[in-house]
Amino acid sequence: MDNTLLDNDRIAQDLSDYLEKEYGQYAHDCYWTIFEELRRELGYADYLGALERYRVKFMHDPRILRMANWLIDYPFAERLYPGAFEAVKHVAQWGTTAILSDGDAVFQPRKVARSGLSDAFGQRVLIYIHKEQELAYVERIFPAKHYVLIDDKLRILDVVKRAWGAKVTTVFPRQGHYALDADIVAAYPKADVEIERIGELVGIERGEFGGVRK
Repeated sequence: MDNTLLDNDRIAQDLSDYLEKEYGQYAHDCYWTIFEELRRELGYADYLGALERYRVKFMHDPRILRMANWLIDYPFAERLYPGAFEAVKHVAQWGTTAILSDGDAVFQPRKVARSGLSDAFGQRVLIYIHKEQELAYVERIFPAKHYVLIDDKLRILDVVKRAWGAKVTTVFPRQGHYALDADIVAAYPKADVEIERIGELVGIERGEFGGVRK
């Protein structure tokens, strides 16, 4: 979902601007330091978890708690990539679509719901800590002869390709900072299909999803 259907980089930048404007540079820097520490610890981004840790460290700065409302009420639907809903509708004509995402158990589901993506996918939403480690559960919940995985991280696509082989077609939209980092991109094999943006899916026919990595 993040940086595949939803511009998560823009959301993070909006949050950064909000923190600096409302609470100052010091609070801004402290929050992001805690956020990165927690991400390394958990393996996924936990915005509200970082806020909880900030509160423990700065118990007598109640202003920052207003940030929770800012996050929960954020207009996620305005940060969908152009053509996101059209792309979902286009591929849904050939099979079951579902969101497979990493994240926490509160904020990530909120993003899915508030963005309208939960409804677009018929409530078929899976959120794990490390989604690439849950493929057996994905197969159990959504059994299929062939899968198509669309993700902005080549690392994820490579892991899934190694696990599922010819049973999956990997699609790499070049969106977001991971997909645009030349060093990260060079470190992994190419995906089966590469597109510049998610909206380009509407121009791809079903037969193009049947290939294997060369």
